[in-house]
Amino acid sequence: MNAEELLRDSLRELAAEQPPADAGFADRVLAARRRRRAHTLATVAAATAAVVAAAVAVPLLESGKSDVRPSGVVQKDGITAHPDQSPPREPVAAGNAVLAAYYTVRDRPRTEHTAVQQRTYWLLDQRTGKYEKDARWSIVAVAPGLRTAAVLERNLPAQRIGLLDLATGRVERWIPVQHGVGGLAFSYDGRRLVATTYAANPDLRTKMKVRTGQNKVVWDWEPGFGDSSRSGFYDLDVLSGEGAWTPVAFDRNTSSRQDFAFSRAGDLMYAQVIGGRDGMQQFYDHQGAKVAAPADEKYLRSDVPARLSPDGRLAALGLTREVPPGKSYSSIRDPRTGKEVTKVRGAHLLAWADDRRLIAWERVTTLDEPYRARLVLVTLGSDKVVPLSGARDEHYDRQEWEPVFARR
Repeated sequence: MNAEELLRDSLRELAAEQPPADAGFADRVLAARRRRRAHTLATVAAATAAVVAAAVAVPLLESGKSDVRPSGVVQKDGITAHPDQSPPREPVAAGNAVLAAYYTVRDRPRTEHTAVQQRTYWLLDQRTGKYEKDARWSIVAVAPGLRTAAVLERNLPAQRIGLLDLATGRVERWIPVQHGVGGLAFSYDGRRLVATTYAANPDLRTKMKVRTGQNKVVWDWEPGFGDSSRSGFYDLDVLSGEGAWTPVAFDRNTSSRQDFAFSRAGDLMYAQVIGGRDGMQQFYDHQGAKVAAPADEKYLRSDVPARLSPDGRLAALGLTREVPPGKSYSSIRDPRTGKEVTKVRGAHLLAWADDRRLIAWERVTTLDEPYRARLVLVTLGSDKVVPLSGARDEHYDRQEWEPVFARR
């Protein structure tokens, strides 16, 4: 039995054994954001706060270890990898994290001066063990166990939210809403769903002159900043579909799409804000008022999807340094003090596989070459990386595939 069959069979067994009421759901789907065109160390350094000395006993990184570069499918230590596939055609998984879906983004012109940034999703099909294109949805949030996803139809803001059975590809239930929805995210336990509401399509783009990484000025479709139509959020019970809508006041530090997500405990919402440094986030209570961040999320960044480890003891932070020929290191910190515990390989930390391993983007090019990255598994206390996918190509006119991870 090959790796794909093993993963597919385990997913089917999980789907058959778990009743709907006991199933959890995945962390929020990443909010859409424009791919960075210039991936230089100077840019990263300007966007990342300085790190402090280690204060918690964690093994230091081993030095001088070479990357592990397998070819074809790899299955070992809970890892299913396809280092020869980009985007993946067959399952990618490590520990408790599964690549449940991925999407691409294209700008679809509406008029001479406006366009809509449109996503197209590929979902992991449990029947075929492959990622299959499903062009019906503008937004997909996947549940752990890969049984259920929350979806929005193509035209945003949407007037209903679908709960999609990932085994059959059918929507089992629709949740109607009075305020149009443009974003979705599950609570950590999966029992609640936050639906961000907008008065207009949050993915509208306007043609503007921009400067590329090669210092050229070109016309491109860009989002608006400070003119968001975001109006609030629904906090919905997944089983019943019931919940309340909370209005949120206009904020000039919000770009056109800034979706809400739950805090780890689920008692607050947060969203990215635009400010003097990257990764800023603002928390809100269920009355829509701005509040301070929880103690264990105060030092997190909104642009680092991995956030807290499963046990809540470690925080995944941003890129801190790159060294020749093309190694990247990100910071792992104590979430309550903000002090650095250690560094771990990887340029962009996406998901925790367990309490010591993470999935990250890591470059395959040298620092002098155009940036290209692949999915890798990295481990605290080790300099080794395990490739999980092939490398993405870089395109100026479109965003390459973006992963959507879910917990098993």
